[in-house]
Amino acid sequence: MADFKHGKNETSSEFIEKIVYINRVAKVVKGGRRFSFSAIVVVGDGKGKVGYGLGKANQVPEAIRKGVERARHDMKAVALSGSSIPHEVKGKFGAGLVLLKPASEGTGVIAGGGVRAVLEAAGVQNVLTKCIGSHNPHNLVKATLDGLRNLRSAKKIAALRGKTVEEIMA
Repeated sequence: MADFKHGKNETSSEFIEKIVYINRVAKVVKGGRRFSFSAIVVVGDGKGKVGYGLGKANQVPEAIRKGVERARHDMKAVALSGSSIPHEVKGKFGAGLVLLKPASEGTGVIAGGGVRAVLEAAGVQNVLTKCIGSHNPHNLVKATLDGLRNLRSAKKIAALRGKTVEEIMA
C-alpha cells in the first residue's frame, strides 16, 4: 500500500494541475436544496501535452479528483516553437473564440482565466491572447485547446509537402 501511494505522488508531481472554475449547483427537492459541485480542471506536463476535464460530485475534493482523472485521459500533444507557439491561430468552441498569437522572448503569458491555465499547463511561456464572444470558462478552455491542437510545426508542414524546412522558410 505504501508503494502505491508513493507511486501516485510521483505521477502527480510530474503534471501541472490547475483548477479553472468550481461551480455550486442546487437541486430543489421536497426537503430543501441539495448542493453538488462541478470543477473544470486543466492538466499538462509543461512540455507540450495538455488536457482538460470536468468533474461533478457532491463534495469539492471529489469533483476535482474526477476532473483531474478525466483531464489526464484527454491529454494530447501540441506543437510548440521554443517557449511560444509556431504561428497565429484561432480556436473556437460554441460562442467562445480565442485568438492566440506568438510573442517574442520575455513577453510572458498575456491571457486571463481559463486561457492562462491551459497555456501554462501546456508549457507556453510567451503568447498574446484575445477572447472574443463568450467568456464562459467551459467555452474558453475548450476553444483554447482547439486552437492549440490546430497548431502545426514547420517540420510537420514540410513533411506534408515533401520538402525541407529550409525550402518552406525561404
